[in-house]
Amino acid sequence: MTVELRVAEGWLTVCELSSLVPGRGVAALLPDGSQAAVFLDRSGRPYAINNQDPFTGAHVLSRGLVGRAAGRPFVASPLLKQRFDLESGRCLDDEEVTVRTYPVRTAATS
Repeated sequence: MTVELRVAEGWLTVCELSSLVPGRGVAALLPDGSQAAVFLDRSGRPYAINNQDPFTGAHVLSRGLVGRAAGRPFVASPLLKQRFDLESGRCLDDEEVTVRTYPVRTAATS
């Protein structure tokens, strides 16, 4: 099984599902030069958001810790600890700030 993100060009294979560790993230370089942070939650569901922390400009969200708040999955930035909802991209600590989310799916390898 592979993890794929929907980008402008179509579905992009990022990595093998087995390469992801639940609760941890990986960074992926996208065709347009931007980065995505890809996560697998503890139930095995993948998520992808922009890897750039909007508060610092650093590409570090993939290094954040995954958790849940009010039943919603989030990643906490490793720098200033703001939490970003993995489904909507909304910052749980500042409603004015969001990060891009990417549609993500798993696909059987051929």
